[in-house]
Amino acid sequence: CVTLDVQAACRDATVTQELLKEGFHRDLLVRAELGGVGEDAGGCAVAARTHLPPGIYVDPYELASLQQQNLTKAVLTPDVIDVEAPEYLATDLLVLLYMEPDPRCPRCFRATLPVHGRYHRPAEDSEEALVVLKSPEVLICCCDSRPPAECWKPAEVEAPCSGKTDGPCQWYSVTHRPAYEETILQVPVGFRQHSSLVCVVTLLATVICSSLILAAVCRYGDLS
Repeated sequence: CVTLDVQAACRDATVTQELLKEGFHRDLLVRAELGGVGEDAGGCAVAARTHLPPGIYVDPYELASLQQQNLTKAVLTPDVIDVEAPEYLATDLLVLLYMEPDPRCPRCFRATLPVHGRYHRPAEDSEEALVVLKSPEVLICCCDSRPPAECWKPAEVEAPCSGKTDGPCQWYSVTHRPAYEETILQVPVGFRQHSSLVCVVTLLATVICSSLILAAVCRYGDLS
């Protein structure tokens, strides 16, 4: 059993999150520096718990593929997600993202999670909608006999300490200070005044394509 220095463990952690790439398909990069905890975190799991608003989601099928390759570990609540739903019909998503030690920093942990922007309603006078991501909560779980630091608060988390075991573990919330209180995702949206034009163009394209298919069937016979 590794003994934790309680005074060191109670130092505020520093948390940053960043959205990589452009457009609707992004990577959420989360970093945490845990002060004195990082040096004694052997055998412990570190995770970031974050709420994703309806304007952004995680594809559970993509996540399952990444977890099979040991590239990302995360638990989604709820675990059933409608990836086709627009922002105004979607719900919040709670993500527990397991973090790995950063080899370039002895007290640092990091994780990357693919996220996707949802379609929003057309706007009157703006070309983009803003999706606000609050700073994540830092959690730590030590599935051994070591005592928790006095400043850690028990957290209600229904997830194992790691993605490899199913045994129950007690997670604790670590005091932290975010580098930024929130991160903004800018999602392109259409203009509401263009709705009629879009409907007309869509209808014409449907009619033309259907006519071409029917013409091909009449000319070449049954395509089945």
